[in-house]
Amino acid sequence: MPYTYETDGAAIYAESFATIRAEADLARFAPDEEQVTVRMIHAAGMVGLEAHVRFSPGMVATARAALEGGAPIFCDARMVSEGVTRKRLPAGNDVICTLHDPQVADLAARLGTTRSAAALELWRPRLGGALVAIGNAPTALFHLLEMLEDPDCPRPAAIIGCPVGFVGAMESKQALWEAQAAPCVIVEGRLGGSAITVAAINAIASRAE
Repeated sequence: MPYTYETDGAAIYAESFATIRAEADLARFAPDEEQVTVRMIHAAGMVGLEAHVRFSPGMVATARAALEGGAPIFCDARMVSEGVTRKRLPAGNDVICTLHDPQVADLAARLGTTRSAAALELWRPRLGGALVAIGNAPTALFHLLEMLEDPDCPRPAAIIGCPVGFVGAMESKQALWEAQAAPCVIVEGRLGGSAITVAAINAIASRAE
């Protein structure tokens, strides 16, 4: 039997964002933060996520300026890097995930940590002024913070810190928020993940919904 449902992609998209704006409590966000938060809610399918989203002052503007200046985007997982919509990138920015680099397994063994964390060591040459997006591994976010405790480590322009999970996710994001090692956005608690992180990247990369 035929079903009655919306088949126009643009109409589905428009109605989705209108529904989010009607139902979500977005009053505390600056306009550029609201745009990013709406896309994060859309990716999660969860009105209420906004209660857990926190931006440090000027984070969106700083991250957007970095991308417009050609900064690379470093991602902790392929699920994040593959989700970035390249046509939204303002300067053909490089999107880099080093998790599967041949050096990573040995680095992880030497450092006594996960491959996700060790992979960040390969970011150092281009980390200065970059946008960092961590949406999967709390160990990666903790390791980034450890790297940034070194005054000689290059500083990223901004950090999207949204790892998901039951072990270390909440704590790593709280550590990022307290350290303020760079302008950042987090999703508090256990919530997060690759889809939410990708949505934040894509929203920062282009103001278009």
